[in-house]
Amino acid sequence: MESCGSKARAEQAGVKRCPSLCTSHLLFFCSVVPMGTTAKEEMARFWEKNTKSNRPMSPHISIYKWSLPMAMSITHRGTGIALSLGVSLFGLAALLLPEQFPHYLAMVKSLSLGPALIYSAKFALAFPLSYHTWNGIRHLVWDLGKGFKIPQVNQSGVLVLILTLLSSAGLAAM
Repeated sequence: MESCGSKARAEQAGVKRCPSLCTSHLLFFCSVVPMGTTAKEEMARFWEKNTKSNRPMSPHISIYKWSLPMAMSITHRGTGIALSLGVSLFGLAALLLPEQFPHYLAMVKSLSLGPALIYSAKFALAFPLSYHTWNGIRHLVWDLGKGFKIPQVNQSGVLVLILTLLSSAGLAAM
């Protein structure tokens, strides 16, 4: 018994009928609405439309004039990735290596590396942490809605770089 409406009308609307469930009190179970398009179909439609309209491709990063905020944004992302990988690898090493940390520290000390090399290595480890921290504080200030004028953005960028160099040098000297 089919009381859900005309089969022809449903087929015209692209709705599939379910005759075994169609009763007047189960009306909402009667039809199945077709799903939307897939991502592959959407991308094909996008590229077809752009090809027909002769739109240019987005310009490559190499044509832009580099600015301090642009370079600092990229560096902030890079230091975030580097810190994440460093912490992950250090944790993995702590789990998998057979000895404890003091053993490996003694191995490094036994190499008799000069103080300049040790300081440089410590500076290289401290720099991403310092930079990411100071630039993160800069971003928190931006989240408060302050410092968005171009001169302020450049000044805060220079301040972040100065604080990064000073704090990295201080940490490396410890």
